[in-house]
Amino acid sequence: MHIGVAYADRFKQVWLKLDVPDGCSVREAIEHSGLLEQFPEIDLAQQKVGIFGKLTKLTAKLSDGERVEIYRNITADPETVERRDMPDDDD
Repeated sequence: MHIGVAYADRFKQVWLKLDVPDGCSVREAIEHSGLLEQFPEIDLAQQKVGIFGKLTKLTAKLSDGERVEIYRNITADPETVERRDMPDDDD
């Protein structure tokens, strides 16, 4: 079956299209993708994963056409980061 696996660090975004066996789990797809070797900072024991933006477990079985996403931890608290001033349309 055809699936995608996506990950982005601060500098690079990767979206790979893969052929995996039917009944493949999220973890198996990530391992098959090679992203764990390409991005050694990925820690599946700590980071969350999802399918099309919805959180899921590593043991979830995939269906044809789905996109697995590996989420990074938030490095800045949006509650404490100052907002950038956006120019008004009137300026």
